[in-house]
Amino acid sequence: MQNWFMLTLVGQDQLGIVARVSTALYEGGCNLGEASMSRLGGNFTMMLMVNTVLDRDALTALLEPVAETLQLHVHLDRIEGRLHTHPQPDLRISVYGADRAGIVACVTRDLAAAGFTVLDLTSDVGGTPDKPFYLMQIEGAATQGLPAVDAALKRLQQNYGHEIEVSYVPIETLVM
Repeated sequence: MQNWFMLTLVGQDQLGIVARVSTALYEGGCNLGEASMSRLGGNFTMMLMVNTVLDRDALTALLEPVAETLQLHVHLDRIEGRLHTHPQPDLRISVYGADRAGIVACVTRDLAAAGFTVLDLTSDVGGTPDKPFYLMQIEGAATQGLPAVDAALKRLQQNYGHEIEVSYVPIETLVM
């Protein structure tokens, strides 16, 4: 029987994390589904959908030597491996501006009210401690159409004034 797990690993960023973890999984007979890997503030995190005949304990035992060597925290959750079932993104939104508490909450709340489903969100903080700025890239699906999202983004721009800049571009997916 095949098992699907969501594997999450977190630790200090260092050379070879992806190579060592993916090699251990491959050599252990595991297959990967979707994956997300990112560096955040000097830390590294990865989330992998892992398909395997191993049970939770055996998969944990397979990962322990690599995780211990690299000082990674490991978390496993049993999941359903529903690949190819999520909506395709049709819009990429960019938000740039003064960093302040609540910016992600405000932007995503207003987008959700406009029927926008967030499929991927990345953000970064730049500038200096005295003048920080925030960068956010969001990909998603406009389930209630582009006019609803456009209106929500215009309201956000009006509410924040010159503190943020908001733009978007349609995403053309090539599905064959």
